[in-house]
Amino acid sequence: MATTPRQWSRSATVLAAIIAIVALVAAAPPATAGPPDGPVSPGAVQVEIDKHLAAYPGGRQIGPTEISYAGGSFVLTFEPPVGTLASPDCTSGWFCFYDRINYGYPRGRLSSCGWQDLASWGWHDRTESVHFNISSGSVSYLNHTSAGHGGDPYLFSVSASARTDNDVSPYRNMADHVNRYC
Repeated sequence: MATTPRQWSRSATVLAAIIAIVALVAAAPPATAGPPDGPVSPGAVQVEIDKHLAAYPGGRQIGPTEISYAGGSFVLTFEPPVGTLASPDCTSGWFCFYDRINYGYPRGRLSSCGWQDLASWGWHDRTESVHFNISSGSVSYLNHTSAGHGGDPYLFSVSASARTDNDVSPYRNMADHVNRYC
């Protein structure tokens, strides 16, 4: 059976389309980009991390969803691990504060004793729920309202005997400082 010019034309058109598609796919940027030790995909979380580091320098990205400051003393996690339900999930030995009620992320995490300024790491006025996962002591959350810090009012606290608060209302988004009593 002989091939007609019309069949050749149709075959050539299909072949040209396949070659064009292959060329487009080959020229497309890779699906994963970024530094080898950084996040695999430059998605929305990476954009937030980049913005945060630009606004609050001195931090270092330590994983696809985390930044650390002060040599790892403060860790900011932008997204929970995949499959994690909204629950208090602070690592043992740390106290955590969440940007949403019911332990919604982003989450800040500290373990150091004493007074600390959350603004240093861009976490002032953004605590809505808390978890204290340390075997002793407590942490108080304070609001900065005066020129000095001596008059900063106490808002609320969590401790080894009262570890969680899923909604710090009426003090949502007011904590500027923490004071951990060891």
